[in-house]
Amino acid sequence: QVQLVESGGGLVQPGGSLRLSCAASRIRFSINDMGWYRQAPGNERERVAVITSGGTTNYADSVKGRFTISRDNAKKTVYLQMNSLKPEDTAVYYCNAVSVVAGMRYDSWGQGTQVTVSS
Repeated sequence: QVQLVESGGGLVQPGGSLRLSCAASRIRFSINDMGWYRQAPGNERERVAVITSGGTTNYADSVKGRFTISRDNAKKTVYLQMNSLKPEDTAVYYCNAVSVVAGMRYDSWGQGTQVTVSS
């Protein structure tokens, strides 16, 4: 339903910061929620942070106080500012966009960007 392209991943030392971006295009239906999920090797994909079209945010307990999600509706872009990174934050981070049409939920996913926190 939506094409999502992530950028901003990479290698960072513990305590460092990274900013992920996700730009949406080819939008067929208006986007409601946008969010970031992550998946580490051997683990299930988990929700990191979500932001509604109105700007309400929700965070996983493991990232509260360290990560900030924001959204520029005009640019159709969502950001994830990650501070005080820990080795356990290492994962592939995926952007997600949700559209709701006639009561049906449509999820779109980006290709993922690797974040590695290591000294």
